[in-house]
Amino acid sequence: MASFVKRLNLGLLAVVAASSATLTGQSLKPYSVVNTAQFMGTGGIDYVFADSEARRLYVPRGNNILVFDLDTLKSAGEIPDTGGRGVAVDPSSHHGFSSSNPVSMFDTRTLQVLKKIEVQGGPDGILFEPYSQHVFVFSHRQPNATILDPMDGSIVGTLDLDGAPEQAASDGAGHLYVDIEDKDKVAVVDVKTLKVTAQYGLDGKGGTPAGLGLDAKNGILFVMCRNPANCVVLSASDGKILATLPIGKGSDGGGFNPVTMEAFSSQGDGTLTIIHETNPTTFEVTQTVTTKSRAKTCTLDTKKNQIVLITTEPAPPPAGSPPEAVPAAPGGPGGPDGQRRGGGRGGPGFLDILVVGR
Repeated sequence: MASFVKRLNLGLLAVVAASSATLTGQSLKPYSVVNTAQFMGTGGIDYVFADSEARRLYVPRGNNILVFDLDTLKSAGEIPDTGGRGVAVDPSSHHGFSSSNPVSMFDTRTLQVLKKIEVQGGPDGILFEPYSQHVFVFSHRQPNATILDPMDGSIVGTLDLDGAPEQAASDGAGHLYVDIEDKDKVAVVDVKTLKVTAQYGLDGKGGTPAGLGLDAKNGILFVMCRNPANCVVLSASDGKILATLPIGKGSDGGGFNPVTMEAFSSQGDGTLTIIHETNPTTFEVTQTVTTKSRAKTCTLDTKKNQIVLITTEPAPPPAGSPPEAVPAAPGGPGGPDGQRRGGGRGGPGFLDILVVGR
């Protein structure tokens, strides 16, 4: 019996060692574009949102919200006459919201519009904040944030952020961090009192912040900037700058995956920057993935640990038609420098969805 137990233990150790080796190999495997889809349509685009639990992907385009199956990238429906810049979803009420004016509140199961909510300002970014169970609709004009109750769509309050907010991230414990694009800082919001409690400056290490990642467990902010094109790593507790790392040009989205301990930034120059957090004081750029020009916004599929990006490209002209003049990309909407100019090309063209994973 003793020899049998010894052999069994040795066998178990071998299995564990083999599994560890496999996991190590997987963790070292580089990212690449693992899936793509393309759809013809019209209208500009901005943000993309993955509902990882319900396995749906939302892309506002023009005056509609396009809905896709997150696993197959096949069309799962469309919500007409909604438009907007982005989408947020409350998983409890199964209500979705568009960042538009009016805000469209819809049922995520039927895709039927339930309510139109008149708001002030110019809605842009949007976020469901899990601690307060509220939806934050951000605007570059005052009020900089309108807060909604996702159960009935009522307006809970508004918030002045002293600048133009871009992306936001919640620590799930009552603190909301918001990029302030035109002031080169990050605002810290107490979601219980709806008050700004701190402002973290970037001290010239990065400017025009647009993407944001948050390691909530260790209290680390990854601020993705356009000018200069850096990721400024901050302590979420006091705003201390911990590191500055180079990223691609034209970031307009970012995030953090606590499973892989990686921050990421999507850029209009057709790159996706991956940053690994070895520990709360050590960070490095581990990969720059080639995506597509103007694929500057992204979302994280938390179930598959994959990053989804979107962009548009013009449709080819009909056979035999004369060539049309194409403006230089930096001067067009959503050019490779990532600056927002109308939220992407609005004429007939392809919507490209790219999935980056290991």
